[in-house]
Amino acid sequence: MDKKLHMVSLGCAKNLVNTEQMLAALLSAGYEYNDDPEEADIIVVNTCAFIEDAKQEAIDNILELAEMKNTGALLGLVVTGCLSQRYGEELLREMPEVDAVLGTGSYQDIVEVCDRLIADAEAGHMEKIIRMGDIDAPLCEAPRIQTTPQYTAYLKIAEGCDNHCSYCVIPSIRGRFRSRDMDAIVEEARNLAENGVRELVVVAQDLTAYGSDLYGKRSLAMLLNRLCEIEGVRWIRLHYLYPDEMDDELIDVIANQPKILKYLDIPIQHVSDRILQAMNRRYTRTELEQLIKKLRRTIPKVVLRTTVIVGLPGETDDEFAELCSFIQRMKFQRAGVFKYSREEGTIAADMPDQVDEDVKIRRQDTLVEIENRVIDKYNAAMVGRRVEVLVEGYDRSAGCYYARSYAESPDIDGKIFFTSEKTRPQPGDFVTVCITDEIDGDPIGELVAD
Repeated sequence: MDKKLHMVSLGCAKNLVNTEQMLAALLSAGYEYNDDPEEADIIVVNTCAFIEDAKQEAIDNILELAEMKNTGALLGLVVTGCLSQRYGEELLREMPEVDAVLGTGSYQDIVEVCDRLIADAEAGHMEKIIRMGDIDAPLCEAPRIQTTPQYTAYLKIAEGCDNHCSYCVIPSIRGRFRSRDMDAIVEEARNLAENGVRELVVVAQDLTAYGSDLYGKRSLAMLLNRLCEIEGVRWIRLHYLYPDEMDDELIDVIANQPKILKYLDIPIQHVSDRILQAMNRRYTRTELEQLIKKLRRTIPKVVLRTTVIVGLPGETDDEFAELCSFIQRMKFQRAGVFKYSREEGTIAADMPDQVDEDVKIRRQDTLVEIENRVIDKYNAAMVGRRVEVLVEGYDRSAGCYYARSYAESPDIDGKIFFTSEKTRPQPGDFVTVCITDEIDGDPIGELVAD
């Protein structure tokens, strides 16, 4: 029989890379990808389970796709990724619609599991499958099928995390920090460039720790220098850089390599020294402030993105006010504001003085408003400037093109919209746009003729 496949990838870019690897393995094994889930024999859902909202999104997607067993051709529903790793047996028990569960240490089993489900369906009997694997196992290189636009690809350089922040489940579902071999990373990047990729988005749970396990020292600077040598790559973007691991060597490479975008994603999470200690973050407010000032002094026009968490157990009104004041003064041009999610198995889950949900929501809303004002001022200051943008497409209803500059990361930040009277730029083109205004938080402009 034909083996028709549909896949859904949820969560972060790092998870998407795992999805692309599974897709490559399945297509090599004779599966045929189908965009329509109703036509699929096998559906694979690669899940996120970092916080409560991500878990709920995964469950909603699983239940919706499970309906294909009644309305479509679906024979087997496979759930992989973080939700599977956290709740494997419980997932099978509580969701009978799921036929197989693969944890984050078992992606390599995807072909075997899907083949078995199809064989069982043909034989008229289905047995549940669970594979959890070793989440701390050394990384194995695997081919992938790029699912992002041809001009942009994610480059995952490590797996897992050793930071053990008190609120975070990542070490328990992704394992210890493991770097990929540098030569393998460079080879993958070179292949992506040969296939038309112009923007590499370098990702890991902790970019700044890269190489510490393989080479005995942090080696991100060396890796970036090698990536910058690859012909065809024009932009290199970085997610995420831990504040306490950003040394002078790394900062100098970022500042002096023209291919490395002056856009740095540095998750600070909080600024109160007491809260940072409770989070098990290894820096102080003073050290954060010194780092930010150094970056802005060393890297002109740097765009700083961060993430913060409000409502950690014990966070007082004064500590929240301290965070608000810091965000206002430091003027992060990009920020994600999250309310604390109480996750079982973490240290913070058992801390006293859990903050009421309504208080967390109110604090989140307040900080979002503060950050939006910062962004509005940044966008207003852009009016009259010329910026290089990467064209992503044309919006027929709006009658304009949309693109990103160095200041907008894919699927995270906004877009730049612009008109072009004489030329028709194509997705993947780099052009210059003069910013003329901003509407609803998005800069708008006009194409500048060469």
